[in-house]
Amino acid sequence: MKFLFARKLNFVVISQLVKKGDILTNITIETMAAEGKCLSRIDGKVAFIEGGAPGDVVDVQLTKVKANFLEARVAVIHHLSEHRAQPFCEHFGLCGGCVWQHIQYAQQLKYKQQQVVDNLERIGGLQLPAIQPIVPSHHTKYYRNKLDYTFTANRWLTHQELSFAIENKTYEVGLGYHIPKMYDRVFDVKQCHLQPDPSNAIRLLVKEVATQHDIPFFDLRKQIGFLRTLTIRSTMTGSSAGALAKAGELMVILQVTYDKMEWTERILSAISENFPQVTSVNYIINGKRNDTFADLDVICWRGNPYVTESMPLPIGDGELQFRVGPKSFYQTNPSQAFELYKIVWKMAALTGSELVYDLYTGTGTIANFVARDAAKVVGLEYVAAAIEDAKVNSQINHIGNTHFFAGDIKDLLKESFIRENGKPDVVITDPPRAGMHEDVTNMLLQVAPGRIVYVSCNPATQARDLKILAEKYAILEVQPVDMFPHTIHVENVVHLALR
Repeated sequence: MKFLFARKLNFVVISQLVKKGDILTNITIETMAAEGKCLSRIDGKVAFIEGGAPGDVVDVQLTKVKANFLEARVAVIHHLSEHRAQPFCEHFGLCGGCVWQHIQYAQQLKYKQQQVVDNLERIGGLQLPAIQPIVPSHHTKYYRNKLDYTFTANRWLTHQELSFAIENKTYEVGLGYHIPKMYDRVFDVKQCHLQPDPSNAIRLLVKEVATQHDIPFFDLRKQIGFLRTLTIRSTMTGSSAGALAKAGELMVILQVTYDKMEWTERILSAISENFPQVTSVNYIINGKRNDTFADLDVICWRGNPYVTESMPLPIGDGELQFRVGPKSFYQTNPSQAFELYKIVWKMAALTGSELVYDLYTGTGTIANFVARDAAKVVGLEYVAAAIEDAKVNSQINHIGNTHFFAGDIKDLLKESFIRENGKPDVVITDPPRAGMHEDVTNMLLQVAPGRIVYVSCNPATQARDLKILAEKYAILEVQPVDMFPHTIHVENVVHLALR
């Protein structure tokens, strides 16, 4: 490997001498930092290091040298941290998904909790109550109900595989995930530990059938080929604490570049014949230069155009049903979604008389979850198709006090909307990673509901928004939740009360 020929320097005397490619020896990794990187301090500079674990003693190769920080990746490990774990996936280190597999789960939770604290205190400059311990995931494997795979005409090859391919002028197809930060590079997945069976078997069958019948895989650079993506959605049964998660209803979506039913039906028929538990078989014709299909027709080839997720009510023995279509958003860790929504419901502290606004309502999951304890729930969402799903979900659950509106939240949430629909007593907001638009936070300050429950998948943008809301609101509770084990991501719920 190239870095073995880089010059080695003792870190205590590096000062300004180092450059990209140098090896620094015997570095002790101190803690975790943003984006899953580790952190050490080297000769007065902060160093962000890829591929290590806190407690490791390593040699690192510098990948970036700046005036006040360094970036590096682990080259040699001299001493393994006591907090390391053995990665369970053969694709670890190549795949950009479960990047914390090498760290014990208890330690992952510790770093995620600290990530929340750091963001709220450093970015938001907020006065915080005692933060509740992070809620761990019931399952650390096979917890996702949706995976998207990409076809590739030229799969990512190791150096050894590449030498053989060049020598023999053969390039292999693949069906798997993108290499991190490389849109046109896809590696072939042998087994993924994120979704319960038969997810892996379906993917492997599709690749086998397509290869046997010479159905062209898509070339992401040349933009030619037939097979583009494969999506597998599953509802989950037995996904509560202490029970093994299993796939219930299954949906498969095959995305192709043009209309050639001979090829499409060959694959869809193979899926139906070999996996009768697949209850929704769909395909999409997409001739665009990207794989997004929000603006495209989804053709239901066999079965229902949806699958149905079940979620218990926050109290009692009943449950809610949520229809999830090909374009619907539903939390990808359903057992943790229930834990998350229970926290939201508890913080909202509804008595039955409140008018609740649910901002960024999606398909109305939270709105319907809290509706039985509110006088009225108004849901706002910018994706029109999601609003239609939300209305259906209220109908099938016999909920009559929800009202849903589609449009950009900053444009919807105006004084005229408040006059027409009523001033909210409680606002629940669950925005995308970018957080809330400044116009939305300012309108919340103007409307001044008694309580705000802010759900976020990005504590950094949440901290920014909370800093604005701090003008009128005090933080009563902070509750982190782990939705995605072995990843750097953390969900956080904050309970705000009007001062």
